[in-house]
Amino acid sequence: MKTLIVVAHPSIETSIVNKRWIEELKKYPEEYTAHELYKEYPTVKIDVEKERLLIESHENFVLQFPIQWFNSPSLLKKWLDEVFDYGWAYGSNGGDKLKNRKVALAVSAGIRASDYSENGRYGHTLEQILIPFETTFFYCQADYRSIHAFYGEEQKPGGTEEEDLKPVVNELDRNTKEYLAFLNSL
Repeated sequence: MKTLIVVAHPSIETSIVNKRWIEELKKYPEEYTAHELYKEYPTVKIDVEKERLLIESHENFVLQFPIQWFNSPSLLKKWLDEVFDYGWAYGSNGGDKLKNRKVALAVSAGIRASDYSENGRYGHTLEQILIPFETTFFYCQADYRSIHAFYGEEQKPGGTEEEDLKPVVNELDRNTKEYLAFLNSL
């Protein structure tokens, strides 16, 4: 069965990392379904049953999003609140739809990996910042498989956009291959 990638990026047209990842995923439609929440729900009204059926029709699923304020974009939080409710995702009344389902996170962090460390600028690793997602999956008895991340660098003053993007593009190509390997290892 295929892997569902639930993508939550509020401005995918201007994205570099998430947009590139989606473009690569779409080359393999027999393996991956890229489901873009902001395109699917521009009015933010989520079709909960449709989302549940989509999850149930895939063996694995991944939440893909940019880190925003050390969390996910707001539509993904709303999606989780509505789709993962009692009686479906958890609970004694048939709430086992995520039980043993392989799940993971794929995130783009616009900050250097060294800043996401206990001794770094933010005092926490990216894994620590994402613990609420891991705990949610644990609570729903899903088989949480960790994260794939692309770390970036905040814009440096003085460089041209072309100079700034050249190393990012090379790193992004390498990271995209690693992302596919990560997905295939689920």
